Amino acid sequence: MNQIFDFLFGQYATYEPLHIWLEFIAIIFGLLSVWYSKQNKIWVFPTGMISTSIFVYLLLKWQLLGDMMINGYYFIMSVYGWYIWTRKIDATHITPISRTTPKEKKASVFIFLATLVFVYAVYTYFDKWNNWTAYIDTVTTAVFFVGMWLMAKRKIENWIYWIIGDIISVPLYFYKGFTFTSLQYLIFTFVAIAGYITWKKSLDNKISIL
Repeated sequence: MNQIFDFLFGQYATYEPLHIWLEFIAIIFGLLSVWYSKQNKIWVFPTGMISTSIFVYLLLKWQLLGDMMINGYYFIMSVYGWYIWTRKIDATHITPISRTTPKEKKASVFIFLATLVFVYAVYTYFDKWNNWTAYIDTVTTAVFFVGMWLMAKRKIENWIYWIIGDIISVPLYFYKGFTFTSLQYLIFTFVAIAGYITWKKSLDNKISIL
């Protein structure tokens, strides 16, 4: 039993207690954020902003630049998403769940490719190409950037990007030594699948009504 515990959580023996507690708090608010997103509730953004701001601090301490940029971007896009989700399209209706338009699909491809170039430049500047995980970080950063942009615009396809990114992040964070965060992404994966199903039902119901 002790061997299993050491395998899963042994790396935390060298961490400062404050950082362990901060990671735990960030994970709690991160889980709340994803749950509220699944429920299509505006609380997805304030809870997400608390989580991402803590993770920006921790990831900077841990020198994980790609992950830090993801969370910094999440924070900025949460402000944007908060505005979009509360903006009224007419006197009584707020921005609804919808599918991406051809223009938005092209924008998604652009964001993905631009993020790859940006992260590559940052990692090259700081000489961070010293582990194979850096290459995976570059891809997951691009995936999550697109996912967050689509979520802020209330597009159902955001869940597809979250599912892909979450599945990759589970073993990646475990390999990096952040077991709690790895477990968080495992839970994120199941919530993202449920979120897609929930949003699709909502969207299909609106279409059938029309």
